[in-house]
Order: sequence, then C-alpha cells, then structure tokens
Amino acid sequence: MQGSFITLEGIEGAGKSTCMAEVRQVLETAGKAILETREPGGTPLGEDLRQLLLGHRHTGMHEDTELLLMFAARAEHLQQKILPALRSGKWVLCDRFTDASYAYQGGGRGMDTRRIAELETWVQGDVRPHLTLLMDLPVEQGLERAGRRSSPDRFESEALEFFERVRQAYLEIARQDPGRVKIIDASRPLQEVRARIRAVMESFLEQQDND
Repeated sequence: MQGSFITLEGIEGAGKSTCMAEVRQVLETAGKAILETREPGGTPLGEDLRQLLLGHRHTGMHEDTELLLMFAARAEHLQQKILPALRSGKWVLCDRFTDASYAYQGGGRGMDTRRIAELETWVQGDVRPHLTLLMDLPVEQGLERAGRRSSPDRFESEALEFFERVRQAYLEIARQDPGRVKIIDASRPLQEVRARIRAVMESFLEQQDND
C-alpha cells in the first residue's frame, strides 16, 4: 500500500470535525491526495447501517447486534473505499475506526475485548491505521459541547458513566500503543489544539518521508 491510513477518535464533543479540517489542510499543503470518510458509514450500505445504529428506532438493540453491525459496516467500508484508496496512493482520513469499537462496545458496554479482536482480525486482516489522533477531554465538557451542537443520538443518550468508561478505554489504547496513538488535549483553547494537531501531523509526514 502506498497511501497512509489516519484515523480520528474521541468521545462526543471532542472536536473531531475541527481535527479533520486541520489534518486535511496539512496534508493538502504537503500535496497529498486524500480520501475523507467516516464510521459507521462511508458507503451507501454503511450509511444505512449508521442510521440503524445511531437512530432511536432500536433503543433496545442487543450489544452483540450493535457490535456485529459496526463490523458489517466496516467490512464494506474497507473493501469498497479504504483499501482501494490506499492501493491507489491516497491518504485515507477516517472519522473513527476500530478503536471506537474497543472504546464504545468494549469499554462502554463492557464487552469482552477478545471478541472484538477476533472480528478485527477477520474483517481487517493486517490492516491497521498508521496514525491515530485521539481528541481527549473531560466527559462532562464533551457532552456539554455535543448538546449545543444537536439533539442526542442513540449513543449520546447514554449515561455519564458510560462515557467515562469509553474515555478510559481510549486512554488505555493510547497507553498501550503510543507510537500510533497521539493524544490531543481537546480541552485547551482552539489555537493550542490546532497547533498540537499540526505538530503531530508534520512529525508524521517527516517520518513517512524518511522511511
């Protein structure tokens, strides 16, 4: 694969849209061809599954169903968009990926992460992000931001304790894989956040050029 795979992660209200715009600007300045996408979603089938997962029609959805739908959308996303883009030399910039399954279904729902790992291997093979930017901030601050943005979806309607578990799961992922996962303190003023994102991206670009 010639392109690089970059993912953005974080709880609700962490500012992933701001991060996406900043990363895209750095990559465009560097002359990279970019595919910008999201999960769940990214394909027509994935977007339909997104509506099922985030909407309120199925509030009693079983956690196994939720996890399997996430990976069904991911399998389609990989085969139809992400892998072809990487093979063509594009840099893929994705709003959430499998780390979100470990955080939300593993941390938030309390599912056995070994089951998530089995699905990850089955669906993805050896495909993993090259870089992940984790937008981190206190849960209450994130939910307050998200509440100002729009009415809550099915996940955003969860209790505060759910998101505390999600956040801690994300931070544990970063602790275990510091080479890939870079924490961005999203509680800081916007200019500081943007500067940190830019520094991480410029360092990553330099590293890629030297490899």
